[in-house]
Amino acid sequence: MTSLFLTSSPYTNDVPECTPLPCLLNPANGFVRRLRERFKPDARLLTVCADPHAPFNDEIAETFRATLAREGMRVSGSVVLDGRNEERAAELVALCDAILLAGGHVPTQLAFFEQIGLRALLSRFTGLIVGVSAGSMNCAETVYAQPEMPGESVAADYERFPRGLGLTDVMLVPHLQKVRHDMLDGRRLIDDITCEDSRGRRFIAVPDGSYVLCENGRATLYGEGYAIADGRMEKLCDEGGEIGL
Repeated sequence: MTSLFLTSSPYTNDVPECTPLPCLLNPANGFVRRLRERFKPDARLLTVCADPHAPFNDEIAETFRATLAREGMRVSGSVVLDGRNEERAAELVALCDAILLAGGHVPTQLAFFEQIGLRALLSRFTGLIVGVSAGSMNCAETVYAQPEMPGESVAADYERFPRGLGLTDVMLVPHLQKVRHDMLDGRRLIDDITCEDSRGRRFIAVPDGSYVLCENGRATLYGEGYAIADGRMEKLCDEGGEIGL
């Protein structure tokens, strides 16, 4: 069985003084508890990057490993999959027990996923997958690549609904607390762009600290979350609550 956590961010910046980490896993809405329940002891961890040539990919993997260890989830090995070893993608996926799909720019990451054939590789994977932001968004059968960079929302060739990894039908919109009132290309990102894109579709918008857990053919939202569908946004769940999607 595969357990898939779709997070906006798995971290909190509320870090006690003298803690040698930049962030910690966020315990809100039972995230750490549910992750620990599904984490294999001494798991082999694979971090799949968002940008295959980013200089900070190792740092992303090490931060996740260290925050897991602080919560008692120790790994027996941690490997980064990016442009340095992409030819080993099939081998590395087959050897791991847990996968982190890192955050970043949705189209950039999806292009790398396609290049290494990750959709087919994960169709045979049984284990734990944690998506972060773009990594969560790209898990969908049909991805909502919410415009992010200047010019994307008005570019005729920008693909808003590409095919993703096919691990879930949930189209996630992350970081709602940050982007709720953002402007892009002279328009309101959520009210004018995302709501308009939701015609005939349904997005699940979550702030950091909320997440969706997909397993056994079911998806459950934990924490505050909203449905954006047919041009409107409606609250589904409060902080501390849960609801089946």
